Amino acid sequence: MSSNTPSQLTRDLRFFLTVPHGCSYLPDREATTLFLDPQEQPGQGVYDALSLLGFRRSGRHLYRPHCEGCRACISVRIPVQDFAASRTQRKLMSRNADLETRIRPAAFHEEHYALYARYIRTRHADGDMFPPSHEQYRTFLTLDHPYARLIEFRLEGQLLAVAATDLLSHGVSAIYTFFDPGAEFERRSLGTYSILHQIELARRLELPHVYLGYWIRQSRKMRYKQDFQPLEYLDGRYWRRRIPLSDSPLS
Repeated sequence: MSSNTPSQLTRDLRFFLTVPHGCSYLPDREATTLFLDPQEQPGQGVYDALSLLGFRRSGRHLYRPHCEGCRACISVRIPVQDFAASRTQRKLMSRNADLETRIRPAAFHEEHYALYARYIRTRHADGDMFPPSHEQYRTFLTLDHPYARLIEFRLEGQLLAVAATDLLSHGVSAIYTFFDPGAEFERRSLGTYSILHQIELARRLELPHVYLGYWIRQSRKMRYKQDFQPLEYLDGRYWRRRIPLSDSPLS
């Protein structure tokens, strides 16, 4: 499959739209989400094709923004072979060279949940995922499917971070990372290091891209994605190495 445009799907798929709801990233805006029929059990081929059209996974759901009059959410990905770590990123990789990593199926583990709950309470108490719960965690980050994985990062046995990631035929999809919010680990920049590790994972697996989800020009929370260069942007049906000019209403 080309990693720039999707192949033709071999069967019809049904999609649904949510009712408008408050946007999580831009104040005073409403958002609408397009998602694949929950009755579908998307296999690797469907997921591969939809990811090239900007779809993301949350639990067992595949979705993308579909907001009338707004195109602020732009899908971005890193072309692995052309990525060159900055001086700061090279220092960060060296600083975390003592971490042990392990890739596991995306199953529920109480140790993972305890770290996740602490992370959400400390870093995102004002967000949509607060308060954390077992049900919320299972729905969001666990999935019994071969493409879904969890990467553990440990220091002398202590769990410091977990990255949920999907292995596609044309890349690695970075779903979500949570980590120990303790001040003693701040210099490790574990969220950034998780992405750097997934870039190296894609290289080892000879996969061409790492998908980072959505970038929003006006969102401070999204700025870190621009630190990974070069970056490719989904402009309609094609991935290009230029930022779309505007998030103005669609004609």
